Amino acid sequence: MLRLSDLHASYGAAPVLQGISLTVEKGETVALLGPNGAGKSTLLAAITGTIRRRDGSIDFQGKNLVHEASHAIVAQGVALVPEGRLVFAPFSVEDNLRLGAVRLRGEARERFDHVYALFPRLRERRRQPAGTLSGGEQQMLAIGRALMSNPRLLLLDEPFLGLAPMVVVQIRDALEKLRASGLTMLIVEQKLDIALDFAQRAYVLIKGRVALEDSTASLARRTDLRDLYFALAAASTTSGLPSSARSTA
Repeated sequence: MLRLSDLHASYGAAPVLQGISLTVEKGETVALLGPNGAGKSTLLAAITGTIRRRDGSIDFQGKNLVHEASHAIVAQGVALVPEGRLVFAPFSVEDNLRLGAVRLRGEARERFDHVYALFPRLRERRRQPAGTLSGGEQQMLAIGRALMSNPRLLLLDEPFLGLAPMVVVQIRDALEKLRASGLTMLIVEQKLDIALDFAQRAYVLIKGRVALEDSTASLARRTDLRDLYFALAAASTTSGLPSSARSTA
């Protein structure tokens, strides 16, 4: 469904992504791991067209998105749940959701029903200003808003960040239902245990490059995984990768 080939992207003159190549198959859940500053959120921004893509290609279902505007990328079927939720605080829950469905016209009512079935708490609070919701409810709203566009590919940037354990379980259950429905997901996640348990494959990014890629089942069997992960993070301040990573990078 998604293939990035030698993708370079920058904020102004500062390069961030330096030749990223990865794939996400239809119906697959793939995790992006790495330390702060590795380029994970930048990669999602590049896919959605909110930062400058300099070189390489972003092939989504046979179409190169590199020169497409953000609204056109949403229309193609890509939706982002941003880090920090970024809900519109003064607007009601329902108005926030409606903003995610601006391209759907007649399908919007069906999407409301879909989101409310996934997150019943949003239905209960649909007239409530989004800024008065709890952090977990705002995360549900951010996911629901992205789903209102009826995406084929859902990008999630730290969806469990700062949430209470009980809310993490609720969000996780909702995402499991989406995966069971066949939705393709690319998820940025800092916590190894969540990423390895939830995703099918993972890429580790270091300084804007792919340092390691493998199935999560294979990674979970590695007794040296945590040491390797932190060694890769430490390598972000040097020019090389640990030798134990090179064979799978």
